[in-house]
Amino acid sequence: MASRRQILTAGVLGAGAATLGAGAAGASPYAQSATVPHGRTYPPGEPGRDYTPVITPDGTSLPFRVVDGVKVFHLIAEEVQHSFAPGLTGLCWGYNGRVHGPTIEAVEGDRVRIYVTNRLIAPTTVHWHGVILNSGMDGVGGLSQRAIDPGETFVYEWTFRQYGTFMYHSHHDEMTQMGLGLMGMLVVHPRAPVEPGPDRDFAMLLSTWMMRPGVRRPDPNEMTDFNVLTFNGRCYPGTSPLVARTGQHVRLRIGNLSAMHHHPIHLHGYAFEETMTDGGLVPKSARRPETTTLVPVGATRTLDFRADNPGDWAIHCHMTHHVMNQMGHGLPNMIGADPSRFAPDVTALLPAYMAMGEDGMGEHGRHVAMGHMDVPANAIPMVGAQGPHGYITMGGMFTVLKVRDGLTDFADPGWYEDPAGMARPARPEELARDGIAAAPGPGARDGLPAPDGHHTHG
Repeated sequence: MASRRQILTAGVLGAGAATLGAGAAGASPYAQSATVPHGRTYPPGEPGRDYTPVITPDGTSLPFRVVDGVKVFHLIAEEVQHSFAPGLTGLCWGYNGRVHGPTIEAVEGDRVRIYVTNRLIAPTTVHWHGVILNSGMDGVGGLSQRAIDPGETFVYEWTFRQYGTFMYHSHHDEMTQMGLGLMGMLVVHPRAPVEPGPDRDFAMLLSTWMMRPGVRRPDPNEMTDFNVLTFNGRCYPGTSPLVARTGQHVRLRIGNLSAMHHHPIHLHGYAFEETMTDGGLVPKSARRPETTTLVPVGATRTLDFRADNPGDWAIHCHMTHHVMNQMGHGLPNMIGADPSRFAPDVTALLPAYMAMGEDGMGEHGRHVAMGHMDVPANAIPMVGAQGPHGYITMGGMFTVLKVRDGLTDFADPGWYEDPAGMARPARPEELARDGIAAAPGPGARDGLPAPDGHHTHG
């Protein structure tokens, strides 16, 4: 006959077991499972055996070693030369030579010991955002510990009694230190999963920056106007795609440590379920299909879906000014006006001057890409990069989910050619057949180039 421990470890009690283990420290019934009672430590979970390791696009996971049954990690807070996108670098603060810091992974019931070495010029701490632990390990400078002075190494140690998607960040002079990049993702896998795990498990940390054109240090004093918006410290076109094989179960773990902005993250081509918050598992009765999820400041959202629709699918913040880059702020509105006659004269006097293009910001990006317009040193166009069918007029919090049939590895498979066809110019016979009157609009001016470089005729 199976013992009680064997039954619990096997997850036979399922979701109902979560309620049984909820009483410790007043935790939510969905934040802690009955498989890990308060104070209980289990053998260290192993990647590939006990969980599918998380993928952090444009990032990495923090390595660990096991010492006497404890997982030992080492974080180093230090100055980092960071690339947001080709052409834009910043002198930031990060962990282990990265912005943002490497993702920390563990399993519910793991005992962890995390050393933090401070190589900054200022004191710091690390707060384990959303993690339920004892007060002395919470990492709030002056409240639960004294700050880690430059040159010092502190040690944090606890047992994970919950699972889910969390974050870590400095909790000392937060506006400065988080504004310079001191943050990362923290993922805890369930000891005995009550639901199927993912095949592809992605972690994405959202953040906002003020990088003034020509300046290499982010401005942490900015309170309202942020001009670089990033997934894992990168803005488009510097973001890497998320790649999955058709039919795989995909999980997106999204955390938001922006200074002040909530982000409605929208996925094209799919509907997903929001399965977890940083408080824990969402009951199935509370889930609903969505295509956009609002990720508040200081929160995480975990999304699950089946990758059953091959293609190249956009993932982006749906606040329209959050899919622009550095040069998209503070520009004179010139839509409908032709600045070509006076812009060179103004630029000669004010080298950093730029105006919004005559037909919008996409024009600006195209001109920069084609070499017709310069940007200041250490600055990038407000939007975009060349795509397979023209210029992609998106920047900032934008990347691409690439789903393909029959992948044998998960390197970037290149651009998708849809076998079912794609949107194209309508043929005259089609317009006539369907009774569509296609009179030229204001953009079809005889003799002037259209956005794709071809001439139009009224």
